[in-house]
Amino acid sequence: MDQSQILSRLTISLAIGLLVGLERGWRTRDEQDHQRAAGFRTFALSGLLGGVTGAVALQTNGLVIGIVFLGHTAAFAAFHWLEAKAERNLSVTSVVAGMLTFLLGTMSVTGDPHIAIACAVAMTSLLAFREWIHSGIASLTWHELRAVLILLAMSFLLLPILPNKTIDPWNSVNLYEIWLLAILTAGISFVGYVAVRTLGDRLGIVTTAIAGGLASSTVTTLTFARLNREHPGAFRLLSAGILIAGAVMMARVAVVAVALNRALLGPLVLPLGSAAAILSAGALILLLGSSERHTPRLLIQNPLAFGTALKSAAFIGALMLTAEITRQTFGGTGVLMVAALSGVADVDALTISMALLGRGRSRSNYSCSGNHACG
Repeated sequence: MDQSQILSRLTISLAIGLLVGLERGWRTRDEQDHQRAAGFRTFALSGLLGGVTGAVALQTNGLVIGIVFLGHTAAFAAFHWLEAKAERNLSVTSVVAGMLTFLLGTMSVTGDPHIAIACAVAMTSLLAFREWIHSGIASLTWHELRAVLILLAMSFLLLPILPNKTIDPWNSVNLYEIWLLAILTAGISFVGYVAVRTLGDRLGIVTTAIAGGLASSTVTTLTFARLNREHPGAFRLLSAGILIAGAVMMARVAVVAVALNRALLGPLVLPLGSAAAILSAGALILLLGSSERHTPRLLIQNPLAFGTALKSAAFIGALMLTAEITRQTFGGTGVLMVAALSGVADVDALTISMALLGRGRSRSNYSCSGNHACG
């Protein structure tokens, strides 16, 4: 690593310290100088110290990082202990933030600076939104907390261990993708629950429909259909949400197709634009036709709908398998049949396939961000 690279990475180390120090300094802005253990300058220096330590370690020995880190942590903790003793403050947040600032400063020199910056932003966000996070946790019910834990377990514990490859003779069923569909269904269900609780029935459903349309209009439709069974009196509002998700999906398909093959802009702009306009108009009519006093409250009892998520994923997986068998059975003449079947489950993957076929390229080299959960 030459001198210009080291200087650039040391600048990142200092910037990380300044970022964290800005939040910490603002939070303790009412305290007098020399009455706080660490503020803006201390955290900025901690980040720079980590960077310098990393640079020295590259030239000498990696043990330098451990030695300096222990010394930095001991000094940081000692001054915070004195402050806590005087103010009877038992929070250890600033000590952990100081340790992490040092390590991120070191990482920006010895490792990937982009990861260090991302971690610094995440840490600063957690520190800055402390009150909002605490109030949000305090307002959670047991059902909501359980839903969050299940969703996290589905996403970060079970998904990584599933094989991301097909397991059937027709090269169609991918357990990773099907489970991702289940996560997407559960996630949209939870987003809808939070949106309705936070923003109210109408605005919450519209917000969920837009977000769901960007992720999967099929899953959004299934989620709203389940809600309609539980709240039949809100059929106009939920139908409007389904139409909004469909309109967003049309726009998403146009963007994906034209990005891959600009020649498709002309043939697609009129049908997709017309479809989006009709769906939007229908949604607007339904929304205007359902006044607040005629729309029952959406008292959603299940914030996650885990069982529905599994059923939806299994249904869409079965459609994928049927579409692939149809394609292999009928060959080229089955393209439209495959489009009709797989389009129900996987609009984006189908769009990519057709767009690339128009350019004479095979689908085998492409996927919808590595999964089929985008339809």
